[in-house]
Amino acid sequence: MGMFDKLKQLGDLKKMRDSALEVQKRLSGIKITVEHKGVTVVMTADQKVVSISGDNDLDKVAEAVNEALKQSQKVAAEEMKGLMGGLGLPGM
Repeated sequence: MGMFDKLKQLGDLKKMRDSALEVQKRLSGIKITVEHKGVTVVMTADQKVVSISGDNDLDKVAEAVNEALKQSQKVAAEEMKGLMGGLGLPGM
């Protein structure tokens, strides 16, 4: 492998890193609101809880948080599809 190939790989890695940072930034700006059994959870798509309100029953709160996590994972997966499709990685 020549020096130019190594430089190209470094450039490709920088592009991947920049793309990943951009996706992370987008995910942090997407808010998901889940209302489940009297509990409302607001979470960002990068899975940071913004707020929890409503019923104080811990089982209901846990269910609502888990539902919000599930939805945030779906949103994140969709956002990541664009990143992975643009990288041209074999097997992806």
